[in-house]
Amino acid sequence: MTETFNPGPDAVEIIEREECFRGFYRLDRFHLRHRQFSGEMGPVLRRELFIRHDAVCVLPYDAVTDSVVLIEQFRVGAMHKATNPWLVELVAGLIDKNEEPDEVALREAEEEAGLTLTSLWPITRYFPSPGGSDEFVHLFLGRCDSTGVGGIHGLEEEGEDIRVQVWPFEDALQAVRDGKINNAASIIALQWLALNRAEVRGLWG
Repeated sequence: MTETFNPGPDAVEIIEREECFRGFYRLDRFHLRHRQFSGEMGPVLRRELFIRHDAVCVLPYDAVTDSVVLIEQFRVGAMHKATNPWLVELVAGLIDKNEEPDEVALREAEEEAGLTLTSLWPITRYFPSPGGSDEFVHLFLGRCDSTGVGGIHGLEEEGEDIRVQVWPFEDALQAVRDGKINNAASIIALQWLALNRAEVRGLWG
């Protein structure tokens, strides 16, 4: 009779780990096996893992005007699967220094949108694609004053060319419904705000 599955230190056995590529990101190949729901160890599997820094995404929100600040930039991953690879997104950045997620959120808002965020509201943390990447995302709502916000921003030395726009919240939510906003962090943040907007406006408005 087999024992039932109980996750623990012995649930995954890494037989071999091979570094396949190292650049700004890294790709490793694993030979591993893991315990199955029957309680027995399964067969040896070969899996490639995309190694990324953890990311921070923040939705700047002006609770007084009920507006959000969104950015638009070219994304190579959408180049062959979207008619327009310039995606409407949240302010975002990687934790590639000795920084806390909230510090990255504040810094990226300044660099990418010329924004000073006065408060951060943690929304959630999640794995965007755990079947092949170890990336972990920290998602925030950021309190801002959207007066006069807009234009082209980004760091020239990093090749950033970012257009910043202020959207009425309802227009942004409709863009999610229409599929015009089609990236995970933006969808999650805008839907979260739709559910919690009254509370946020009560505290920030």
